[in-house]
Amino acid sequence: MSGPKQRGALAGGRSYLAIPGPSVVPDRVLNAMHCASPNIYAGALVEMADTLLPDLKRVARTEHHAAIYISNGHGAWEAAFANTLTPGDGVLALITGSFGHGWADMAAQLGADVAKMDFGRAAPIDPARVEEVLRADTERQIKVVVATHVDTSSSALSDVAAVRAAMDAAGHPALLMADCIASFGCDRFEMDAWGVDVAVTASQKGLMMPPGLGFVFFSEKAAEARRRLTRVSPYWDWTLRAAPDQFYQYFFGTAPTQHLYGLRAALDMIREEGIEAVWARHDRLARAIWAACEVWAQCGALGLNIGDPAHRSRAVTALSLPAPRASDLRAWLEREAGVTLGIGLGMAEPDDPAWHGFFRIGHMGHVNAHMVLGVLSSIEAGLIALDIRHGSGALGAAAEVIARG
Repeated sequence: MSGPKQRGALAGGRSYLAIPGPSVVPDRVLNAMHCASPNIYAGALVEMADTLLPDLKRVARTEHHAAIYISNGHGAWEAAFANTLTPGDGVLALITGSFGHGWADMAAQLGADVAKMDFGRAAPIDPARVEEVLRADTERQIKVVVATHVDTSSSALSDVAAVRAAMDAAGHPALLMADCIASFGCDRFEMDAWGVDVAVTASQKGLMMPPGLGFVFFSEKAAEARRRLTRVSPYWDWTLRAAPDQFYQYFFGTAPTQHLYGLRAALDMIREEGIEAVWARHDRLARAIWAACEVWAQCGALGLNIGDPAHRSRAVTALSLPAPRASDLRAWLEREAGVTLGIGLGMAEPDDPAWHGFFRIGHMGHVNAHMVLGVLSSIEAGLIALDIRHGSGALGAAAEVIARG
């Protein structure tokens, strides 16, 4: 059995997890969770839980329905399908990275007839191609269109409103589902204004929580699709979760007590800052990261996975270096600087040497200027230590964005 990894002399103190989820959990959230187990039948917890769905819906920008699940994002994926699909229903999956494939594959495992439109790992969804496919579906076999707002693996940001416009232009009645797991509370998302029928997310990214809670928001059109189903798994059924007669029905059993206290604190932080300000903060910090990366890339070694800034997520940035230098850089940063970067998930198979040429920076949720500048400075130190070619002036470029907006 191998012993613990040896850390460098400068890696002591609080480590920094700069991966795209789980994200940094604020002390305020941790402190809220650090409490004795409460009464789950009456009192403060029961009263507080009634405040959660309205505030979650404010972040999603919806007046429709919301449900909480004790799950990760995959559970939210399954809940969306369980309440809307029967075996044999057609699903059109719009894919911009590994997680788009994952959601599509889940639909197939549940018996749906899945057609994948793969836009690659370095580009957003093309609405014109979506409209063309939907126009050709004259028999209306497609019941659901699934789109990943931000694919966490590729960092591609897609225009969900444009997907709805393409569906409307084709006159197609399918439900539109959006995976907002990486984008929720980071990139602008407007469920009702954009015509989204089902949106899914989870607690461990922009909501600044530990993993463990999944959330599904659904329109009245999606609720009607649920009512047409003859059989839904009792656990995944969103009907009573969205409008419970009794407290336990929010969760189909025992409540995730400490998680609920943490969620209340996280939603308070978002409400106090204001969702527009939250989006603006993520945008500015993301642009600072891109500014640094673009300078580093001038020597040709480092590359941003998404070339057009308009199609980059404000929550995660996917990058590449000649293999195996990305893995070298990640290892150096964790060992010598106490900073953990994300692996290049889904950009190559783990047994392919190319896998070691990708990494990601997470900048979602509880993140501010000094955290971003600290990560960027640590990365530059790693580039220097490992003798990886990079342009000079990156930190100044990032500081300019921080200073001037």
